Amino acid sequence: MTTSPPSTSPSGAILRINAATLSDWLAGTTPFALIDVREAGQFGAGHPFMAASLPYSRLELDAPWLLPARDVPIALLDDNDGVAERAARRLATLGYHAVAIVDEGVVGASQAGLTLFEGVNVPSKTFGEWIHHRCRTPQITATALRARLDAGERMLLLDGRTPEEYRRMTIPGARCCPNGELAYRIDELVDDEETPIVVNCAGRTRSIIGAQTLIDLGIPNPVLALENGTQGWFLADFALEHGADRFYPSRVDADSQRKAQIRAQRLGRHHGVQAVDATTVSRWLSGAYAATYVFDVRTIEEHRHDNIGVARHAPGGQLLQNTDQYVAIRGARIVVVDDDGSRATVIAAWLRQMGHDAFTMACEQARRIVGPALPPDGSAPFVLGSVLPSALRQRDRASAATHLVDLRSSSAWLSAHVKGAFWSIRPRLVAALQARGATLGDRIALISDDADVARLAARDLLDTGYADIVHVCHDPARWREAGFQIAEGTGELAQAARIDYVFFAHDRHAGNRDAARAYLAWEQDLVAQCSALEIGAFERADL
Repeated sequence: MTTSPPSTSPSGAILRINAATLSDWLAGTTPFALIDVREAGQFGAGHPFMAASLPYSRLELDAPWLLPARDVPIALLDDNDGVAERAARRLATLGYHAVAIVDEGVVGASQAGLTLFEGVNVPSKTFGEWIHHRCRTPQITATALRARLDAGERMLLLDGRTPEEYRRMTIPGARCCPNGELAYRIDELVDDEETPIVVNCAGRTRSIIGAQTLIDLGIPNPVLALENGTQGWFLADFALEHGADRFYPSRVDADSQRKAQIRAQRLGRHHGVQAVDATTVSRWLSGAYAATYVFDVRTIEEHRHDNIGVARHAPGGQLLQNTDQYVAIRGARIVVVDDDGSRATVIAAWLRQMGHDAFTMACEQARRIVGPALPPDGSAPFVLGSVLPSALRQRDRASAATHLVDLRSSSAWLSAHVKGAFWSIRPRLVAALQARGATLGDRIALISDDADVARLAARDLLDTGYADIVHVCHDPARWREAGFQIAEGTGELAQAARIDYVFFAHDRHAGNRDAARAYLAWEQDLVAQCSALEIGAFERADL
């Protein structure tokens, strides 16, 4: 008999579930979220396919976005170290009514039959490989592409990543057009039906999805995915271009827009995409089934110019590439918004193939939604005082004990930090202070560029009994003015301590050929690692 997730936790108690119960939840149809509250580095080292990452260090800040429905059951994973209990209490204060903890954390999840995967964005990466095998998306190797370009063949090279990634490195001559913009702008980028189009990313997923998007839309040109993207180009000993600025046209004329809409509507019908109106979505957002996400998939410039309060910005290509960073509730509805009728439809079609219940909505309808605006973050309600480094120096002279804690990323701390400051992160901060002999009467100075992150850490310190807590911004000039020294490039941290950093093939874009090869092999092996349960959503959605 399948056990459904509970609708509420009993009398405020923290519910615990074992591997067998989690298996029942996974096999059922009741919407719920499997949330990994470990830090990014721990998550990247091994996590279940179906888990979304919500690090405890940012829990209250990101939970309202990732978990928009307070009544949907949530199962928390940790390293069986007590962090999930702390997270459960914090979520309860935000109004989440049905939070459970999985016994033995990620080990318990593996006992429930879930594979533990390295890396991040595993569902989206796996989906890209699954599409490649299912559709046999045509590819071209770096060597073959270089030979055709050297022979003078006219080809349109499109980089399907974000503008920031494109500027960092791209194939020489490629033009930036994020995958989410392809359907809308392709007729502004190519003026004939014969020029071959090659889509690349840094690895495989967006190359495959971008190329297959154009193929599925019925673009008459030959379309190819660059096998292994910029990493494949690098491994073939070809130079990459840095600082490129060839971007897609900012305007789309009426004829191109009409063609884009016709193609997208045809594709949407094939995959069962339906448009919804404001009344329907308002009812979803206010009803018992409130697990509904609304995303604006236009460019950031369009979103800023025409901000639709109820919709979170999620560029279409990134919503497909990093789906688990936007959607954590299994079985939730996803409403995709645009103003041209093509981008949202194509993204919704892909989401439906991934197994999501996706719909489209026009901007003009989204503006009429009656319901909660974008949720405020759940950061600490108190005001954490900020001081200048000079104030700390004055306190030092008064012989009062002050502990300098750097809450920035471990990479930032290793690059440069205030001499005497130690690096820590919220889930380990109290233990770190206790190990250093800090007493409850000592001053704790939290160094961070993000005051919200400092407030969350301060909340834990206050609950422990520390009372004298201040925030100090990391401004090297001000620290030096106050007489502190800045240590640059001299810090040491054990890899095991850097739980905020994903080491998995981390330097594959920095000249490490072995890391690049390992990453590409990992991507190609994802489908083979999946169980029938994990790959099942794609199979069921093969419309």
